[in-house]
Amino acid sequence: MGATQSAADDFNPAEVHQWYTKFMKECPSGQLSLHEFKKLLNLQDLTSEADMHVDRVFNTFDLNKDGFIDFLEFIAAINLVIRGKIDQKLKWYFKLYDADGNGTIDKKELLSIFSAIQAINGNQAMTPQEFANIVFQKIDVNGDGELTLEEFINGVESDGDLLELISKSFDLSNVLKVIQSALMCHCRSSKFPTKAKKKQGFLKK
Repeated sequence: MGATQSAADDFNPAEVHQWYTKFMKECPSGQLSLHEFKKLLNLQDLTSEADMHVDRVFNTFDLNKDGFIDFLEFIAAINLVIRGKIDQKLKWYFKLYDADGNGTIDKKELLSIFSAIQAINGNQAMTPQEFANIVFQKIDVNGDGELTLEEFINGVESDGDLLELISKSFDLSNVLKVIQSALMCHCRSSKFPTKAKKKQGFLKK
């Protein structure tokens, strides 16, 4: 459990109980699949780039990689967005940007993820190219066209304007607000008995 348990420990018992009661009452299976996640956020008719970004967001929340977001993972996501320290959030952002998982971010990956964010969130103050140029001009210290995790975190933390830009551009608080408010509506629309959900593959065996 590790990280997810520690995230739950960051909330007081009353908060955890409140979240757990709501989560399990409205989602008896206790698990949210990728398809349900997209349906919950009304993100089903996106461009391929935006769809890939939603997949990556889901996968980073799915800490044990079982294909579902369970309650502890949900709490961990809330904790990251609401209470996470700057370096924790930057590590999460880096993981999203690093599409091929090779431990570095290049300009193409940054362009792709920013384009996807625009497709999901709508209006942005700058183009993906402008955003990528600003990031690399400010923090690609060795000029090799790639950013390591260390370069990214150190560069963003030392530049207040860039930190604000990245935080606003990739802020997930609105996503969690949608999840919190939509849980009730979404889960009430699929009132299958627990046994029926097992038959339909909603529950892990």
